[in-house]
Amino acid sequence: MRSFRSYFFEKAIKLSVSRAARKGVRSKEMDEQRELLDAAAKKIVKLPNNCLLIPSEIGGIYVEWLVPKRSMEDKVILYLHGGGYALCSANTHRPLAARIGDAAGVKVLFPEYRLAPEHPFPAAIEDAVQVYRWLLSKGYDSSNIVLAGDSAGGGLCLAVTLVLRDENEPLPAGIVCLSPWVDLTSSGESYRKNNELDPYLNRKLVRDAARMYAGKEALDHPLISPVYADLFGLPPLFIQVGNHEVLQSDAELLAVKARIAGVETSIKVWEGMWHVWQISGDFLPEARQATREIGQFIRKTLKK
Repeated sequence: MRSFRSYFFEKAIKLSVSRAARKGVRSKEMDEQRELLDAAAKKIVKLPNNCLLIPSEIGGIYVEWLVPKRSMEDKVILYLHGGGYALCSANTHRPLAARIGDAAGVKVLFPEYRLAPEHPFPAAIEDAVQVYRWLLSKGYDSSNIVLAGDSAGGGLCLAVTLVLRDENEPLPAGIVCLSPWVDLTSSGESYRKNNELDPYLNRKLVRDAARMYAGKEALDHPLISPVYADLFGLPPLFIQVGNHEVLQSDAELLAVKARIAGVETSIKVWEGMWHVWQISGDFLPEARQATREIGQFIRKTLKK
């Protein structure tokens, strides 16, 4: 059963998004949208008090290490942020990634991969694969690495793992997908059922973002929409999704396809929750509980 706080918080999100739409925020140029999101995030989202932030660079890619006070040196979460492959950054998603690292007791490596439309598919995949390979080159064993991501970042985690599998490279120990965007054809029932219910996303917005990221490629390309890929051989998969979001069908179809392929899969559909509610942090009891469960999966997967 959802909390009263989440009910009123969802109403507030809908009102805020509606006001932004009336002001024409979504019609602004992409750079302006990114700047607005970053500026808003800096005002309202903060790192956990016990987390150390270390900026760095890997092959020209800006990255951040997010290090909880109690974390193992040899284990790491590679976190890939959402934003439709076109928006968001460390500023918008750093606190979510840090809270997950804190819950798991594992440090986080957070790369800012290239974004569409300037850099469409497969630029994001290339950057994420490069960062993963860098971890291996620095002595991190693949069994001590978990990939995690929300929305487009969840789909990106799967695409990266598929590339690694097909090139016979060591795979991560597990994959965490929060409200994953994994069917860019928008074919699922929730794109219709939840189109008016989702406070953040709607079918048109998602379809526009999909076309921008895919460029000239087909939307059902297996690295663009991993639900159309052969998922055989992938590591254990942990999925969270809300039943108020348009991407609910993506997550559920991913779980079905993964299980058919023999992948150990855990999925939980959260009552009354919206797209990537986990980012709400300590404000929502559902976000706190979801983060604890993510941490438990990562701890078990990395055998801490």
